[in-house]
Amino acid sequence: MPAYRVVLISPMHEGNVGAVARAMANFGFSELFMVDPCAVGDEAYKRAKHAGYILDGATVTATFEDALKDCSLAVGTSGIITEGEKHFARIPETPRAFAEKVKEHEGRIALVFGPEDLGLTQEQLERCDLLVHIPSSDDYPTLNLSHALSIVLYEIFQCGSPISLPRPASMEEKELLFGFFHQLLEAVDYPEFRREKTEVMFRRMMGRAVPTKWEFFTIMGVFSDAVKAASGRKPGRN
Repeated sequence: MPAYRVVLISPMHEGNVGAVARAMANFGFSELFMVDPCAVGDEAYKRAKHAGYILDGATVTATFEDALKDCSLAVGTSGIITEGEKHFARIPETPRAFAEKVKEHEGRIALVFGPEDLGLTQEQLERCDLLVHIPSSDDYPTLNLSHALSIVLYEIFQCGSPISLPRPASMEEKELLFGFFHQLLEAVDYPEFRREKTEVMFRRMMGRAVPTKWEFFTIMGVFSDAVKAASGRKPGRN
């Protein structure tokens, strides 16, 4: 069963932070990380009601990367999606589909929410492994921060307790894999102007697949041998 960490990037209003804590408590979640948040005072605790303990235990970090430490999957949320397969950075899962897909995942999953006005930046979205989007009316598609979080946590809660499956790769191990993929693109002289988008596409693809630790290491071994072969070295030798 996955553990979950709610990550708020630069929340602007302490009332929303308090409402987030209350929503987390409603569905049995407690791990809250915030990156460069607004001041959290009386209004936040008033909105949190009986979930003030979540605010007391919240971790404040200086950077996005610090907030993702020890997580095996980073899941971004966005109110904006882009149609078409080429726009892979914004191809989303619904909260229900996401919850079903990861319910047997073992590890810590970061649920990342951006600031109330602009949401996550493109760079932050590209750092995430998956994207979740809540379908809503075209006339008013933007949800309040705590409302959006509540919907996502509700769908996770509804999935119940999953059975154990093999361990997923850690965030650090996956970064090694993405590093090998980068080296492979260089080794085969992949067009430089297409590399960045291709690397983001590969990250998204691996995030949607949610492979196990063993699968990650198998793929990493294949990439390692491919890089050596493309560089004129014999696979299997350093």
